[in-house]
Amino acid sequence: MKSIAPYASVTSLFLMAAAVILTPHAAAEPARDRPPNLIIILTDDQGYADVGFNGCKDIPTPHIDRIANEGVRFPNGYVSYSVCGPSRAGLITGRYQDRFGGSRNPTIDPSIPNNGVPRSEQNIAELLKPMGYATMAVGKWHLGTYPDLRPRVRGFDEFYGFLSGGHDYFSEKLTLESLEDVDTQWGWYRTKLLHNGQRVATTRYLTDELSDKAVDFVERKRNEPFFLYLAYNAPHTPMQATEPYLARFPHIENERRRTYAAMIAAVDDGVGRLLDKLDEHGLAEDTIVFFLSDNGGAHNNASYNGPLRGRKGSYYEGGLRVPFAARWTGVFPAGMDYDHPIIALDIAGTIVGQSGATVSPKRPLDGVDLTPYLVGDIEGPPHRQLFWRSYDGGWVATRRGDDKYIAGKKGREFFRLAEDVGESTNQADAASADIAALEPALNDWLEGLISPISPPLNSWQPQKKKD
Repeated sequence: MKSIAPYASVTSLFLMAAAVILTPHAAAEPARDRPPNLIIILTDDQGYADVGFNGCKDIPTPHIDRIANEGVRFPNGYVSYSVCGPSRAGLITGRYQDRFGGSRNPTIDPSIPNNGVPRSEQNIAELLKPMGYATMAVGKWHLGTYPDLRPRVRGFDEFYGFLSGGHDYFSEKLTLESLEDVDTQWGWYRTKLLHNGQRVATTRYLTDELSDKAVDFVERKRNEPFFLYLAYNAPHTPMQATEPYLARFPHIENERRRTYAAMIAAVDDGVGRLLDKLDEHGLAEDTIVFFLSDNGGAHNNASYNGPLRGRKGSYYEGGLRVPFAARWTGVFPAGMDYDHPIIALDIAGTIVGQSGATVSPKRPLDGVDLTPYLVGDIEGPPHRQLFWRSYDGGWVATRRGDDKYIAGKKGREFFRLAEDVGESTNQADAASADIAALEPALNDWLEGLISPISPPLNSWQPQKKKD
């Protein structure tokens, strides 16, 4: 087991953090011969219950399950919003996206400035580059199509993927050279892939292409610290899978669920190849691997959120709570269930705390370094309270302990998740004191938020080109 920084007490953490500006909750810079690598594996619209480590029976995910079995499973792992764009903006910055106007799925229109994470924010790649990290983004970006918001001007040395929020999986469907050629809404699903600024022709199923590039990056950068952001678009619609993957699931009669299962199988194979590559080069002890979905399962892809109420876009648990696991061999305990609520913002907090990267005091992270909590050096929850807001939907939500409070168009809703994880019984009428206890921190948080800075996704209505 490689050494990590000592975490003697909460008091010593505070004193050390005062000497090195990291994040309000971060640990001191660890005593390592090199900072850990970071791999984020992000799926798209995957159901909470659609991984083996959360009890899935009809879709085997043995390689994804390795991350949880050899590391930590987070049964109460959340994202910062229940749809793709805002969730990813929070994850990649470690800050609640509503602080900088990333409150909705942004337009894909490449002519609109501020259609993603603004330049005022630093993402994980931009935080790690000064620490000597090699960085690559693979797959779905959805964090800005305007030229100065694209991956290679946002801290990533390399990019292989697509800029929009969705994409076709079969290479023969990819006929458009660029976003400027899009002439129908959703036509951006048919753009050719980008490889470091150049459009490339492909021949393989998209999920396999993305896995290839991720494995190749680890092979090439194995001798230096690296950050790999592997953002699969599977199992987001369109529902497309190859016959070899479909053939694995003759037992699933529902055709849509069968295709969904095949799409997840392709992801799982890719995760297995990536983990095997780390093992091949002895990098498991040097690499933090996070796996999660960007939001809960959607209504249109046959996903399953298990006992949770709601789905993608919802303020209920099925929209916000996702399959979530992390592995750092020799550091994070193996086979552990960590039950305190955590959030995707903590990924940035963890790598900042463990790499010594510097965060601007003007833009402190909301995520925390999970390491001292997972290794047992700090007891209690990493977050006193978690928060969510939908600017366009007109709702806010917060969780403290097992209490969850929602205020929106349906009025006030209050649930005790320990006894009602399915949020079936609204106890707001009998919980006025509990709600009053949650509201001050929620109101303080709301004071720090701003309005969306981008037009919404559906605002772009591309026009047919005239001959």
